[in-house]
Amino acid sequence: MFGNYIIPIKKQALTMNKILIPIDFSENAERALAAAKIIAEKDTTQLLILHAYQPYIADVNITPGNVLPGIDGGDFLSMTSELEEEFQKKLERYIEDVVAEGYQAEAIWAIGSVQSAVEEAIEAHNPDLIVIGRTGTGGFMDKLIGSSATSIGLHSTCPVLVIPPQSSPKKFQKVVYATQFEYDETDVLREVFVLMNQLGANLTLLKIQSDSQPDIQADHQYIDEIKSKFTIEDDTIVFRESRHVLDGIEDYCDEVRADLLIMSARERSFIEEFLINPSVTRKLIIDTHVPLLVFHLK
Repeated sequence: MFGNYIIPIKKQALTMNKILIPIDFSENAERALAAAKIIAEKDTTQLLILHAYQPYIADVNITPGNVLPGIDGGDFLSMTSELEEEFQKKLERYIEDVVAEGYQAEAIWAIGSVQSAVEEAIEAHNPDLIVIGRTGTGGFMDKLIGSSATSIGLHSTCPVLVIPPQSSPKKFQKVVYATQFEYDETDVLREVFVLMNQLGANLTLLKIQSDSQPDIQADHQYIDEIKSKFTIEDDTIVFRESRHVLDGIEDYCDEVRADLLIMSARERSFIEEFLINPSVTRKLIIDTHVPLLVFHLK
């Protein structure tokens, strides 16, 4: 089906009133901002553009006697002040450019780590979506790898869209929702279908069958439940086999030239996380070459 899903109204559906975009002024920050614009409604969505400035900290061990010449002098203080002012002006120019395109935008200036800045912005602004750019060259995502990006992607209180460096999104029309058909995902699917209608997108539900992936519940149990609540055609539910789930998902996305991959993350027990079934979502956040939107099961 194309952009024509019937969504039961049982709770407030996903709305994109506020989208948070952390930027580091890199090329991939531009990609993240471009992706946010695809999803944003100019009349109703506020783009919250955040930059976390990390002041220069001199390494006093680089000179004999552990003394860095000029560190307490006016030249050093002037340099750091000018650098901070330069980044503030860059953020202001970002806002001016976005507003000139007809979007609503607000700058968020923070000092400190990207992770803490994002967490504080979530607390203060309660965004409906976070869009983050990922690089592999020492930029934004590398600052987040491990604790920050994975934590934000898996445990944020709102959906998170990760834009990889290989992607320059111009539209989100061919969308793949990767699922195990093992857990109740009705609330997430309700939000996904609302977004599909907004974007005018085609949605495919994909399950990768693999020996490494547990298959506890019968698939038809959850498929029947989903069909009872949403209008879904049989040909939009696809099963594929692959030795590795991650490879199977990415191979299918490449085959259909998907613009967007969606997955849901849920709280996992220690045994699930480390012994039985390591999180595919965690791996995709770091490795995927397709834009990845992560929803969170409550």
